[in-house]
Amino acid sequence: MKLVDAHCHFDFPGFEGRRVSELDAASEAGIIGLVIPGVRRPDWERVSNTALAHSGLFYCLGIHPWFVAEHSAEDLDVLEQLLTRQPDRCIAVGECGLDRLHGELASQRPWFDAQIELASKLDYPLVIHSVGTHDEVHATLRRRNWSGKALLHGFSGSYQQATKLIGQGCSIGVGGVITHPRARKTREAVARLPLESLVLETDAPDMAPEGVAAGGNSPVYLRQILDCLAEIRGEHPEYLASALFSNTIALYGRALWQ
Repeated sequence: MKLVDAHCHFDFPGFEGRRVSELDAASEAGIIGLVIPGVRRPDWERVSNTALAHSGLFYCLGIHPWFVAEHSAEDLDVLEQLLTRQPDRCIAVGECGLDRLHGELASQRPWFDAQIELASKLDYPLVIHSVGTHDEVHATLRRRNWSGKALLHGFSGSYQQATKLIGQGCSIGVGGVITHPRARKTREAVARLPLESLVLETDAPDMAPEGVAAGGNSPVYLRQILDCLAEIRGEHPEYLASALFSNTIALYGRALWQ
């Protein structure tokens, strides 16, 4: 069994001093790689250094909607310069997007638009953060004539919303939310969606699965999410793992996990 954590903040300070042990434990569960999203310019170097320090780790560079106020147009220029060089193991633009519960959408939209344009121009996939804004994200991608691939990470929405996003080139990130029985809408959605549209992620250290303390999430719990997805869909975990691995490769394209 081969699994890849498609979205994991493994660079965060909480993993300091235990990254090797976390990766060893994850490897025991079949996890052979992960993707680290960037969220703000001051962290980009830490993100890339963390990925390059370990085999099987890849990364993205972007500006998260929570942190747009910290940035200027110069930061977008720097982002474009970095991505134009196609740095080793950098495989997507993000994490970018919209969040209705944190900040103002009006101030977030120009940054999302700019990063969509950048990803399109340089032929990178997008990693999208969306909280309470799935319809707005879909409308933005459509308005920007997005024709590439994207990860709608940490999906928590309806089947209808997911279907629209898939039609706009998005893969649906399946994470710890599905392990919580109260998340009926999202569980029903992932049960019905085409398997080829799904990828696994933890969003560690956030988005903890059932039974894990808030902020205590880790790549090692990716197998728990897989097992829950298998139960929800009525499919064998090994069958799911093979398909989800292929989906992740197809999404990121430039990443090669052995």
